[in-house]
Amino acid sequence: ASPACTELEVVMMDWLGQMVGLPDCFLAKSGGEAGGVIQGTASEATLVALLGAKSRTIHRIKEEHPDLTNAKIVPKLVGYSNAQAHSSVERAGLLGGVILRSLKPDGRSSLRGETVRKAIEEDLKNGFIPFYVVVTLGTTSLCSFDNLEEIGAVCNEYNIWVHVDAAYAGSSFICPEFRYLMNGVEKADS
Repeated sequence: ASPACTELEVVMMDWLGQMVGLPDCFLAKSGGEAGGVIQGTASEATLVALLGAKSRTIHRIKEEHPDLTNAKIVPKLVGYSNAQAHSSVERAGLLGGVILRSLKPDGRSSLRGETVRKAIEEDLKNGFIPFYVVVTLGTTSLCSFDNLEEIGAVCNEYNIWVHVDAAYAGSSFICPEFRYLMNGVEKADS
């Protein structure tokens, strides 16, 4: 309804992305499909990312298997998150109509790539379709950080959408000394 406001929002989101050190591939100025919009809440952002991942996966599966319908695909979709992730992640799964598994973090409350890999491989063997992983950078309960570098590599290998939830501690990335905590962000989809 307001192209000028939309343009301002896109420019502002690029500024924010640059302030926290996001790679250019996430910025609208890169000229590709990148850029962002402001969501009302972090919960809304998690749900929107899940719905995007769900849609992308359904389209991919239908291209590979044209005989499959949504009714056959959706019940097999499974996503993953740290058991310490915010309750909004679980709610997104409920609203999105998919299975979301809470995975046990390591002794430092960090979800690791090997844990995600084992869950993916187990679900593939059981006929499920892994499609979405939420990586939390600063859990609300403990301010623990999942290992984005490891998880991103595993998800990229299996063509699984990676969503980064940094609602609690993400603003700290404005300080360059904390940006190491988001190593691997270039492997994320949202």
